[in-house]
Amino acid sequence: MIYGYVRVSCVKQTIEHQEFEIKEYAAKNGIHIDNWVEETISSRKSLKQRKLGQLLDNLHDGDIIIACEISRLGRSLLEVMGILQICLTKNCQVITIKENYHLGNDIQSQVLAFAFGLSAQIERNLISQRTKMSLDNLKASGKRLGRPFGAEAKKLKLSKNAKKIKELLDKNIPKAQIARLMGVQKMTLRRFITRMGW
Repeated sequence: MIYGYVRVSCVKQTIEHQEFEIKEYAAKNGIHIDNWVEETISSRKSLKQRKLGQLLDNLHDGDIIIACEISRLGRSLLEVMGILQICLTKNCQVITIKENYHLGNDIQSQVLAFAFGLSAQIERNLISQRTKMSLDNLKASGKRLGRPFGAEAKKLKLSKNAKKIKELLDKNIPKAQIARLMGVQKMTLRRFITRMGW
């Protein structure tokens, strides 16, 4: 069996791009995908919580898993190595399109998988450290992080659309209708209009 494995970590991401890449690769290499495994879940979740875990349990001798890139399988060095070890033990192959890896039960594949997993882990750690340093610097400068809360967010929304609101008022559009257009309560709009002195 040949499996196409697709994973996105949140609902905002789409699986279509990964599917397209795998289908294109399969067409170029005369491969037929027998089964698709698609999931929307963070790779931080344990394998038991992921469809990939079920797939690994059901692999048979000679099966192939095709993924866009090796990071779709797992985020940490240990997890990637564990997944590859299961595949190698069952005499299965893992093909990753982005890196052009054909990982089978040979020493070269194991060394390659180890090197990639190690470099990916180091890269993620460096990104995490840079992000933390940037956030610490912003906090130190007195900036509040994240989106504005509640009424403040609504005020910001109205301030950004002040010109449009003024145009609608000048056209005698009812305040209730303007409030609906802006996605706020009528009272919030009235307070904004009073503050603007219109």
